[in-house]
Amino acid sequence: MSTEEPATAAAPAKKEKKAPPPGLVIPPKKPKLTKAERRALQEQQRATKAAAAGKPPPSQQQQQQQQGGKPKTESGEVKKQTETSSASKAAADGTSGDKTNSHETPEGGGEGNARLAMVSHLNPYRPVQELFELGPTLRSKTGGNISSPASNNPLENTNLHPAVVQLGYRYASGEIRGGNARCRHMLSCWQQILKDYQPADLSADLRPIVDGLLKTSFQFWTEHCRPHSVSMGNAYTMIKTATGALDRTTQWQELREELVETMQAYTRERIDFAGQAIADLACTKLLPDEKSSTSSRRKNSTNATGPPTILVYGYSEVVSLVLRQAAAQHKQFSVICVDSRPLLEGRRMLEELRQAGVKDCTYILLNALTYILPSVTTVLVGASALMSDGAVWNRVGTANVALLASAHNIPVLVCAESYKISNRVQLEALTHNEMGVPPANPQEDSEDDDDNNKKSIKNLTPLNLLYDLTPASFVSGIVTELGIVPPTSVAVLLRELNSQQQA
Repeated sequence: MSTEEPATAAAPAKKEKKAPPPGLVIPPKKPKLTKAERRALQEQQRATKAAAAGKPPPSQQQQQQQQGGKPKTESGEVKKQTETSSASKAAADGTSGDKTNSHETPEGGGEGNARLAMVSHLNPYRPVQELFELGPTLRSKTGGNISSPASNNPLENTNLHPAVVQLGYRYASGEIRGGNARCRHMLSCWQQILKDYQPADLSADLRPIVDGLLKTSFQFWTEHCRPHSVSMGNAYTMIKTATGALDRTTQWQELREELVETMQAYTRERIDFAGQAIADLACTKLLPDEKSSTSSRRKNSTNATGPPTILVYGYSEVVSLVLRQAAAQHKQFSVICVDSRPLLEGRRMLEELRQAGVKDCTYILLNALTYILPSVTTVLVGASALMSDGAVWNRVGTANVALLASAHNIPVLVCAESYKISNRVQLEALTHNEMGVPPANPQEDSEDDDDNNKKSIKNLTPLNLLYDLTPASFVSGIVTELGIVPPTSVAVLLRELNSQQQA
């Protein structure tokens, strides 16, 4: 027996191919295409797709790009017309249509855009020329009305009162700044609206009509001109509550007089009288007579001899009232006004103090703060809002002043009316803030700058946030019309004020 027979016997039998089932149609195999044939097929598919989209074939686009031109499509023509109209509009407004000079965040990438990503959720600053049409008659570019399709407002599609548009222009242009001034003018404008308005149906429930009047103007100021302050929001909430508490059968004349009286009382008691009470309390406690103030100055500052030195930052209406009243009482003290760009509101504070007779006044910028802190007795600042956790919301730069003063063991006192207390809690100043006028870019064509400096200036993106948040740990006390309280007691004040309003 040969050795090949077992191998032959062990070899497996070949599997027979199964026949396809009846009725199955097998398509013939596609012939293999060459590289040139595949390229021609792809070009044909692209041309078909471009024709369906209304664009020229890719070959024609490549020829136009090689010649330095751009494909003239329907969308391209629309885009070109849009850019032309925006450029002419910018030229008419006196602004540049170049995206590099725009206050909005550009769409392209870059290191500067990455820095602005953290504030991209904030509304960009818009010049007042973009918001209003200036001429013989001041008009808003929204068409003079505010409409909301989802609203049941009876005043929908009704023209705004001229006083509303005029006040909105003053808000947007920065003519009216400060929480007290903005709230005071808002209530005064509403009083004028109620006096001029006459409802068509005097027998209907007039409360929704009044609520619509107030809501329409408040939305216009907030959404079109400038975000509202905490003081404006609290005043609006109070007026809405007072309107809802009225009887539905109240006649229009009586309802109007009662609401006007309520607004006047709110302005008088919560703003004017509260500021005067804070000034009286601060003059008594913070600027006592010379005999009783010597020991306290030795504890608080190295300036043990001479009158106390008060450091203020920016401009605050109530802080200015405190110092002017102290000067009227012939108290001896010196003031250091700290200021910062771009608003430079400290100049207004300095001018008011000099007119009130405060002789010893010093004006410095924020970057020189550390040099004069050893001679400071007390830091006195205002507040745009008081958070429920004791943090202070104020003009940007206040947190720097409070931080440095706390590091030098100098007491920081915040003067604020109780109607500025907010029930919000905010941990940082980026979630909710407001964009101001960006500072002008430095000159890029200076001959003294080297190439690296010019490149850094070119990549510089100006940014101006209007507010910052001062933590409660940097604040020694808060001076209100109810007394001087620690920051931890702000929540108690808020609870007491809410209970009084509900009662």
